[in-house]
Amino acid sequence: MHIGFDDTDSTKKGCTTYIAALVVEKLKKMGASFIDYPNLIRLNPNVPWKTRGNGALCIRAKFNPNNEAKIKEVVINTVEEYADLEFRGTDPGIVFFTKAKIPREVAKFSKNAITGIVTLREALKLVKKFKAEALGFKKGRGIIGGLAAIGETFDDDFTYEILAYRIPENYGLKRRVREASIFEMDKATMPYTFNNVDMDKHRIIITPRGPDPILFGIRGETAEAVKKAFEIVKPLEPVERWVIFRTNQGTDAHLKKVEKLSQIRPYNPVIAKGIVSTNPKIIPRRHVFFSIKDESGKVECAAYEPTGALRKTAIKLVVGDHVEVYGGVRKPSGDIPLTINLEKIRLLKLAPKISYQNPMCPKCGRRLKSMGKGQGFRCEKCGSKYPNMKKVEVKIRRELKKGIYITSTRSQRHLTKPHQRYGMEKYGRTVEKLIEDWHFP
Repeated sequence: MHIGFDDTDSTKKGCTTYIAALVVEKLKKMGASFIDYPNLIRLNPNVPWKTRGNGALCIRAKFNPNNEAKIKEVVINTVEEYADLEFRGTDPGIVFFTKAKIPREVAKFSKNAITGIVTLREALKLVKKFKAEALGFKKGRGIIGGLAAIGETFDDDFTYEILAYRIPENYGLKRRVREASIFEMDKATMPYTFNNVDMDKHRIIITPRGPDPILFGIRGETAEAVKKAFEIVKPLEPVERWVIFRTNQGTDAHLKKVEKLSQIRPYNPVIAKGIVSTNPKIIPRRHVFFSIKDESGKVECAAYEPTGALRKTAIKLVVGDHVEVYGGVRKPSGDIPLTINLEKIRLLKLAPKISYQNPMCPKCGRRLKSMGKGQGFRCEKCGSKYPNMKKVEVKIRRELKKGIYITSTRSQRHLTKPHQRYGMEKYGRTVEKLIEDWHFP
């Protein structure tokens, strides 16, 4: 059985991965065996109705057919008990799918939910076509994520995350983990774990800040790597439970190439090529904006202040640079046009950067001074005048080089592939066997 569910949390409390952890424990006690780690699928991060991290969950297990009804009852009751149903924007959904192979149409639906916009109507149509079962609470929008999580079979790339959860008495309190142990863990496990610390600010980033049950989460290339990392970290408060998830985090799964800028649509995460058409400008709060163009049109690009290193790269671009930009598309609003909120910039070709300077004196070699607009130059040292001379063109050495530039670690989205993962992708690989002790209890 493939059990998908989503949209159980809110900005005030709850966590869909925590519900998955509870379900894993309950199903194990019922004798179910798991054919994969719980799958944590991050969907399109740009949809306006997303939950906090826009993560949907799928649990894939084998079970005694006599227990099917009981398993479904356990899942439904757990979601109902732990979802924040009182919150206006929380609309949980559950999908049960009992066929072994995931239909191609469901897999395609999943890709579309990660890279674009899908509807509840589309999801329900597929549920009916393939004789799955779906249950929605309130508006039932979580059915979309539930089906999308079932449909993601990781044919491309994937990573792992181990999540440790707090005891309920500590929800909302400051998280207590020995910081030095996190830096030690990062050093001991690199490059097989990623996004543990922000070295620019010397700050840990594995602990969330909200009121959710998560104490910390460690992402990495293998289940063994994240388990090893987990054992190095020293929590200073009780850990209620922990689970290893297989996930699409850190894979750029959300980004989809467009052939022309005119194909860009609001809310879609895109990869687009173009030529810088306006010099970057800094607006209040240190955000950087510039435009790119191609034969089909132009689009605004924004590197916001929190992107750190990416913002510093963006400000050094010049008109004529050939770039490939990566990011989510913000719809036009007021004076703000359609804009790509940047996650990455790949610099494909550098344009020459030109400066115009006063010429040198032919007699004494000193830099000349202007005598006024259109009046030529004079030398303050030897007194020579040159009424017909003009400024000379000087090529300035560019600080940038061709290559990819990524937003700073602290501002990377769940799905953004960091520098160290390039070359470590797992295209076409599958999980052969789950490690021992991949969850507790």
